[in-house]
Amino acid sequence: MDIAYAYYPFTLRASDYVKRSGRSIESLLDGEFGKAVVRRAKERVIQAIKGEIKKAFGADDILAQVELFSYPFARIFVSCIGNYYLIRRYALAEAKAAYVHMRGEEPRFLEKLGREFNVQCALERRDFRIHFADYLKFASGMHDPKWKLVNRCLEDGCVLVTKEEFARLLQETIRDRIQSSLPLDVSPSLKKALSPHMAEISEHFEEMRAEFRSDEFEEVDSECFPPCIRHMLALIQAGQNLPHSARFALTSFLANIGMSAEEIIDVYRASADFDEEKTEYQVKHIMGSSGTVYTAPSCATMATYGNCFGKEQICEWVSHPLSFYRKKLYYSGEEDRSSAESSNAP
Repeated sequence: MDIAYAYYPFTLRASDYVKRSGRSIESLLDGEFGKAVVRRAKERVIQAIKGEIKKAFGADDILAQVELFSYPFARIFVSCIGNYYLIRRYALAEAKAAYVHMRGEEPRFLEKLGREFNVQCALERRDFRIHFADYLKFASGMHDPKWKLVNRCLEDGCVLVTKEEFARLLQETIRDRIQSSLPLDVSPSLKKALSPHMAEISEHFEEMRAEFRSDEFEEVDSECFPPCIRHMLALIQAGQNLPHSARFALTSFLANIGMSAEEIIDVYRASADFDEEKTEYQVKHIMGSSGTVYTAPSCATMATYGNCFGKEQICEWVSHPLSFYRKKLYYSGEEDRSSAESSNAP
């Protein structure tokens, strides 16, 4: 087996290899090899939940095959849970794992990989010329100013990027391919067969999400809101309309810290385009009426959509608005305790 299949299981060649092997999903539910595949698939998803998929099979052909065949099973596990946040987290972790290995590949290999994703590119010594349309498509999510097209050299409709930059762009194409292909349509019988393995995955997923749950907040303290949230509230109070991405961010944040649907709806009453019925539907949808409770977006996502306004010192230490709120609450409580101790001192 080509060892690259295990490192890049999302490629068409890897997928064809799996199909030609004659090993169906059902056949892998039994036998020692199948058990090893399922164990690795479960581990793969749990590692993705924690933020990093680790691959350590070296040149061992059997371990490499276990790694390759665990990929479709991991996709099935993620699909069984069906949570969009998990899908995004899983896709990102798979793409990052691929990036780690792409950085060490020869440029010619990366060129072939890029063509599989229909990226218009040409190798120029050890750098790459990539069509600006493809560059914009996959660099749009990058936050560093160096990725802005205005900061790149554009020649004959192409952007010149280094090998490492090209690998980073491929990471985005991989993430997009994996994320857009999920969730899969999993049969009830397969879900039942895999249910014993789902409990541990769900447990890890819920532990990860618990950090952002509202039950840790005893009461809402608007003085501890991050500057981005305060800015959105100020715009609403001024009668301005928020863009959809900002409405989602604000609503999910307020819901995550424990505000009720009625309280959140009241927040929007000052909006110029306030529609109670529509607002109630949107708020309750974000809060879980459809079966999914949404978590407020991270600081990186806020910045991507232009919703990051103003910064305080705490912003430098956190990567999520809820983490800001949690820390601000803690420091506020420390100040209150210090004041109380001072006033009670003899």
